[in-house]
Amino acid sequence: MRADGSAADHPRRDPPARRPGRWLGAIFGIAIVALLAWAASHVAWDQVGDALRQLPAGVLATAAALCALSHLVYSGYDLIGKHWTRHAVPARRVMLITFISYAFNLNLGSLVGAIAMRLRLYAREGLAQPIPTQVLGLSLASNWLGYGALAGGLLMAGWLAPPPTWPVGTAALRGLGALMWLVVVGYVAVCAFAQGRGFSVRGHDIVVPGPRIALMQIAISAANWMVMGAIVWVLLRQGVPYPQVLAVLLAAAVAGAVTHVPAGLGVLEGVFIALLGPTLGHGQVLAGLIAYRALYYLGPLLIAATAYFVLEARGRR
Repeated sequence: MRADGSAADHPRRDPPARRPGRWLGAIFGIAIVALLAWAASHVAWDQVGDALRQLPAGVLATAAALCALSHLVYSGYDLIGKHWTRHAVPARRVMLITFISYAFNLNLGSLVGAIAMRLRLYAREGLAQPIPTQVLGLSLASNWLGYGALAGGLLMAGWLAPPPTWPVGTAALRGLGALMWLVVVGYVAVCAFAQGRGFSVRGHDIVVPGPRIALMQIAISAANWMVMGAIVWVLLRQGVPYPQVLAVLLAAAVAGAVTHVPAGLGVLEGVFIALLGPTLGHGQVLAGLIAYRALYYLGPLLIAATAYFVLEARGRR
C-alpha cells in the first residue's frame, strides 16, 4: 500500500530467462528432425522391407539372446545399490524391479520408467526413503559413468568420424572424449577421498560411495553399453567394425537424451543414417534398427507390462 492508501504498483517482473540448455536442446532437436526428414526422403522403403525379410533367423536369434543378456546386465545397477545400502529386498525381486523400470524407461522416458516406476515398486516392497532415492541415484550415475568411459575412449581413438558438413571436427571430438574421461576419473577420485561423506541436493541426502562401488558402477555399465552395441552390430550384419557401431550408438543415445524424445524415436534412426547410411545403405541401416527396436524395446515392454500388472494385483490382494 502507498502512504495515501491506494494500492501500490507491483514491480514488473521480467519473465525468467530460459536456461541455455533448453535452447541447445531445442536447436539440437530441430536439427535431428530436419536430418530425419532429409533421410526419410532419400530412403527406398521397399529396400527396407526387403532387408528386413532377408535377416537370417540365426542373426535374429543371436540378437535376441544379446538383448536378454543386456537386460540381465542392467539389473546389476540396482544390485550394486542393494549392496551399497544393504536393504532387505531379495536380489531376484530387485532384478525384476530393474527390468520393469528399464523396459518402461526405454519406451516411455526416464520420468516414467527410471524414476516413477522404480520408486513405486520399491515402495511396494516396503523400502522407506531415502533408500529408494539412493538406489535410483546410484543407478542413474552408473549408466552415465559407463557411457563416459566408453564414449570417451572411442572418441579419443577416432572411431566417430563426423560428416564433412558437421560443424564439429575430429579434434573437437577427441577433446570431448578426454573431458569425459576426466569426469569419470574425477568421480572415482571423489569416491576414494570422500567416501561416506554426505551432502544435500534439493532436499535429498546423498552419501558418497567408496571407490570399489565406483569401479563396479563403471564396469557393469560399460558392459551393458557394449552388449547394446553388439546387438546393433549383429543386426547390421557386421557390415562395419564393431567399435564404429558402438560409437554411433553412444552418439545417438546422448542425442536422444538431449532432445527428450521418448525412446529416442527418430533420433536413433537419424544419427545412424547420417553416420552409417553412406557406407551400409539406408535400407540396411533402417532394417537393422527396426529389428533392434522390436527386440530390445517392444518385446521387453510387453513382458514388463505383464509383470507390473501382476505385481500390482498381488499388492492389492
